[in-house]
Amino acid sequence: MLLPGLAYFLVYKYAPLYGALIAFKDFQVLQGIWASPWADPWFKHFKYFYDSPFFWEILRNTFLISLYKLVWGMPPDILIAILLNEVRHAFFKRTVQTLSYLPHFLSWVIIYGILIAFFSETGGLVNYYLKQWTGASEPFLTSLDWFRSMLVASSVWKDIGWGAIIYLAAIAGIDPQLYEASRMDGAGRFRQMWHITLPGIAPVIILMLVLRLGHILDAGFDQIYIMYNVHVYPVADIIDTWVFRVGLEQLNFSLASAVGLFKSAIGLVLVLAANQLAKRWGGQLW
Repeated sequence: MLLPGLAYFLVYKYAPLYGALIAFKDFQVLQGIWASPWADPWFKHFKYFYDSPFFWEILRNTFLISLYKLVWGMPPDILIAILLNEVRHAFFKRTVQTLSYLPHFLSWVIIYGILIAFFSETGGLVNYYLKQWTGASEPFLTSLDWFRSMLVASSVWKDIGWGAIIYLAAIAGIDPQLYEASRMDGAGRFRQMWHITLPGIAPVIILMLVLRLGHILDAGFDQIYIMYNVHVYPVADIIDTWVFRVGLEQLNFSLASAVGLFKSAIGLVLVLAANQLAKRWGGQLW
């Protein structure tokens, strides 16, 4: 029974590790990975990335956007899971849960179309009312001041319901006798949430935090690539979008692979550090 699962990981997870050699070679498509010459020096492509005048800018953008999504993304997931758990009307609970995780299944192309309909400077609904009230519009989607906020807000709205599912599952695993005992002691719903529900799902919260820290350099390529433009490059250009433009569009696969290894190394360090920190609360991965 384990063989299909083992075959999946061997074929799709471990076998592609051979391709990491591209990062240390001057890869030529016609010659293949093994026949392509080794880079001189071996860290040539890593150095090219580090020496790029945009290195610190895109690294800062990547960390900031990921951090904002982490800080503003996890609490709403936890909050909506706890609130849905307190709803006693089954039909209302199912309706709210369905509506909240429905946007997760929409592509970023559709989400961006919705954002344009609401926040476009020329014809957006929000700017229409802003013009009525203030006489001026706001370039939400092309402004250096607003673009990161639009990124984070749209990401939170898209995934808030989907992210709450795992916390709802964790809440369902809490012993109901704890709630019954607390009610006998006179605890209200708020006290039950604070002293039973939150401590009960704390290990899951820590686990999700550790996992998300491992992807801190994955700021959301598909979302940013669809939404950004030349006006917001200084605040929106991240590692993945830069690699796509410089590495893949110019067929510099070695550079793209080198940056991928760089991201993986940073993610590994963050996961190990977060796991050691999480051991204090019993939420470590291993």
